[in-house]
Amino acid sequence: MKVMIRRDAKGLSAYVPKKDLEEPIVETERDSLWGGWVRLKNGWMLDLPDMDARTRLPVTVNAKKRGGED
Repeated sequence: MKVMIRRDAKGLSAYVPKKDLEEPIVETERDSLWGGWVRLKNGWMLDLPDMDARTRLPVTVNAKKRGGED
């Protein structure tokens, strides 16, 4: 699914246009964010693609939701 990752004054967040859902990212598997999973405040876990750690935000990526397809 397409997910936009962005950073603002409150921290990192993920926006899923298909669901019109924006949630803060509360936990990450890796410090560099990319190539691991992230946990959203609503409990969703998303697998993010491998990307350069210097990737500028905001960026839209193809992410996979763990625990089900949406």
